[in-house]
Amino acid sequence: MRHTHFIESISMGHKILVVDDEPDLELLIKQKFRKQIRENEFNFVFAQNGLQALEKLSQHQDITVVLSDINMPEMDGLTLLQKLHEMNNPALKSVIISAYGDMENIRTAMNRGAFDFLTKPINFNDLELTVQKTMEHLAIIKDALKSHDDLVAVQRDLTTATRIQQSLLPKVFPPFPHRPEIGIFAQMVTAKEVGGDFYDYYFIDEDRLAFTIGDVSGKGIPAAIYMAVARTLLKAIAHQIVNPGEVLRRLNTLLIPESESATFVTVFYAVMNVRTGEVHYSNGGHNSPYLLRADSHTVEQLPDTEGTLLGKIPRLDFETKKLTLHKGDTIFLYTDGVSEAMDAEKNLYGEDRLEAFLAGVNGSTIDEIVTGSIAHLKTHTCNAPQSDDITLLTLRFNG
Repeated sequence: MRHTHFIESISMGHKILVVDDEPDLELLIKQKFRKQIRENEFNFVFAQNGLQALEKLSQHQDITVVLSDINMPEMDGLTLLQKLHEMNNPALKSVIISAYGDMENIRTAMNRGAFDFLTKPINFNDLELTVQKTMEHLAIIKDALKSHDDLVAVQRDLTTATRIQQSLLPKVFPPFPHRPEIGIFAQMVTAKEVGGDFYDYYFIDEDRLAFTIGDVSGKGIPAAIYMAVARTLLKAIAHQIVNPGEVLRRLNTLLIPESESATFVTVFYAVMNVRTGEVHYSNGGHNSPYLLRADSHTVEQLPDTEGTLLGKIPRLDFETKKLTLHKGDTIFLYTDGVSEAMDAEKNLYGEDRLEAFLAGVNGSTIDEIVTGSIAHLKTHTCNAPQSDDITLLTLRFNG
């Protein structure tokens, strides 16, 4: 599916549908956002109930945001939300408006897919911030859809596809030289010109660093396309939600419509406070990372969390667990292309061999751990063809 219409509508400015039966709200909004309206940054459309809103959406297919009251005549906001959910349009975001004491309905609205909510009486500064946050989220989704379209358009040009995929993954190390509290090093070796593995890391605020690794089923162009969508959606959600388990739950919901019958992705996602070393994480069916303790030189797998692969089963919940890193501790993330690598006689490299290697290099630099792991793996497989993508990400807490 091409997403050109949505991408062009974003670049031209946002069209916002306001649904409320308050007669003075239209005037107040036009007054508050007069500068943005004059500069064509925002364009407002108004409706007084859910039925009128659906008519406006039919007339203005470039609407990207719906601000809706809950209590309205003819069709209320919760029913409207259900109708919007049935449209299955990732480029349309809704923000619900209700009284502060109406938390039960607000919770229902969020469960039905509302992106955010505001309470009455409306604080227009809060409204402006919420609208801006919603726009930023839509811009990230636009980037995801553009990456998706770009990869589809070059399916027969593997050289171009390789360059596009590599550009999606961060590969400048150290990535945050101004943040001495942490060190990160990663490497990916694809089995074909392009693959379905990915890794990522980014600060979601001043002190919290998100980091992740994932593995899409299959290889080649289809896996690369799905990887681009999954990675970018994950980053968009991560900037809106703190809890890793909730991040994976939302990601799973968004990936369901994108998945073919045999396509899914496993994801390990974590958020680390770089000042305290506290890590919250959730595992969606991925290989459990290893923790290399600096003080005891021990190597152990992180306890798993409840949850499974993403993109296949709707309405899944994902558990969040936490641990605390001490100075010098290292987390080693990998995909199953490592543990399932085979030699010419089909003998697996295996987790036991990986653990033994990590125990021997505990205390080495993080780039030595990653490059040494790949070299050790290649020694095992020798000249056997690589059957799956190999991806490693190592993070060290420097305190």
